[in-house]
Amino acid sequence: MTTPDLVELRRDLHRHPEPAWCEFYTTARIVEELERRPLDALHVGPAVLADEPRVGVPDDEELREWMARARDAEARDDILSRSEGGYTGAVAVVERGDGPTVALRVDIDALPIEESTADTHVPAAAGFRSENEGYMHACGHDAHAAIGIGVLDAVLDSDFSGTLKVLFQPGEEKIVGGEPMANSGHLDDVDALFAVHVGLDHPSGQIVAGIDGFLAVSQFEATFRGSPAHAGARPEAGDNAMQAAATAIANLYGISRHADGATRVNVGVIEGGTATNIVPERVAIEGEVRGETTELMEYMDEKARRVLRSAAEMHGCEVAIERAGTAPSTRSDDDLRAIVADVAGDTPGVTSVLDTDHLGGSEDATYLMRRVQERGGSAAYVCVGTDHPGGHHTATFDVDEETIGTAVDVLSRSLLAYGERRC
Repeated sequence: MTTPDLVELRRDLHRHPEPAWCEFYTTARIVEELERRPLDALHVGPAVLADEPRVGVPDDEELREWMARARDAEARDDILSRSEGGYTGAVAVVERGDGPTVALRVDIDALPIEESTADTHVPAAAGFRSENEGYMHACGHDAHAAIGIGVLDAVLDSDFSGTLKVLFQPGEEKIVGGEPMANSGHLDDVDALFAVHVGLDHPSGQIVAGIDGFLAVSQFEATFRGSPAHAGARPEAGDNAMQAAATAIANLYGISRHADGATRVNVGVIEGGTATNIVPERVAIEGEVRGETTELMEYMDEKARRVLRSAAEMHGCEVAIERAGTAPSTRSDDDLRAIVADVAGDTPGVTSVLDTDHLGGSEDATYLMRRVQERGGSAAYVCVGTDHPGGHHTATFDVDEETIGTAVDVLSRSLLAYGERRC
């Protein structure tokens, strides 16, 4: 596909944003493109992901709703049926004789954000604003999917020798898709893995050869259950789940910091209660802890669970704690970082190259990176700068579509350069 073709694909995906495990239209559209290419293998459905762990899968009703939306958008039924149950994503494989096995990981899911309707917002003005109200591609994953197709085409048109895998990963925004894809077996023979993200507050023309500074993260859902009572007449007769949750929230933020590095804690959602004159019997909170290293995240996670249990006990309640998304920390490897920097410095459209930068957040590509690294391979998380008028995860986020072609050039040439050095 030419760069204009990739832009059109990106815009099509932008019109149909879908959350984790519900990327039915997105997967079908990607697979439709992949089937037009001379692949040696194309994995769709359960073959893409390990069954365990696969957390955060919506209930059957929500899955059916998103499947219906995909059908209404004219996604192919034969492809949709392969993703039943939330088994979204795809893995494309090209085998070209002897040589290393290289892989590219791109993510494909969207966010629960209402997209801007302002005339100054290009998707709204140009007619490709989200058609799924309340959801949008506010982090560039639509561009990532298009980049994955473009890199595949570039390698197919080259004299590459070896095996290429392009992994279209679901569920990054909720940090739930990376682990089952890492455990699927598709990465076990990979010598070099490249992951990509656009933007991250880097301008168009700038390339970061290998991001470091990923914070390990563990998300949780805690449901406190007590017993109701009349808040005016008999408040002492109830066991107040709201008090338990409030105590937990205050004490979570009071967890001691650690001398070994940065840690974070946040409660982002609280829900519960029925009326002002009823002692609440059920309150649920959703939160997360992070750490500069996986060990620091685990320290925070252990402390957080103790706080949750203690708060429940203090107020005569019970608490059920469920694991949500998680991701470890890792670093980009110097050998791949050097290749990307060399290639980027000689790529049209690239105006500056940074060796590294700190993400300051979390990413479940780290599961895939660590899987490759633990088996003796190398991994790098590449940032392709793009001007974006709104910050990531905001209603006015957009990408500079010219950078899609730049990303394809840098990544495909880096994959080929790695193959040449290994042969």
